Amino acid sequence: MNEEFDIVIMRITLQRVRSADVRVEGREIGRIGQGLLLFVGISPTDNDAVLQKMAHKVVNLRIFEDEQAKMNLNIQQVEGRLLSISQFTLYADTHRGNRPSFQDAAKPELANQRYQQFNRELETQLGQSIATGEFGADMQINALNDGPVTINLEINASDLA
Repeated sequence: MNEEFDIVIMRITLQRVRSADVRVEGREIGRIGQGLLLFVGISPTDNDAVLQKMAHKVVNLRIFEDEQAKMNLNIQQVEGRLLSISQFTLYADTHRGNRPSFQDAAKPELANQRYQQFNRELETQLGQSIATGEFGADMQINALNDGPVTINLEINASDLA
């Protein structure tokens, strides 16, 4: 197998929530009711295809319960909302020493550009606006988890081949 295709290029940790909000300097900048709280990690190699594929995965992921209490519904089917938070620490590497390295995360300028593009792609695929954090800011996030359901999503280069 070609090692190039085993490289993880985009990471998201998502939580199913009953509600969530984000604050910067004590000021609320985003709030949702039932929906998904996304922590979005951008790598230097993320491109349009990666962003589109990951947005499609988020919008279509069936993790909301139907009337039989089975995870069978996606966010659109429950009329849920999205709160997207940029989270470079998803790329923390702790293999050496006790201080994490973040060298696999995209540099701030590129990460911000791709994060904004990803959010626009989510809005397009979802058909509604989403709530977001403020890129690069010190944020306080409150969430009322539902379940709890927490899922790590990754796209590998091989997923695009």
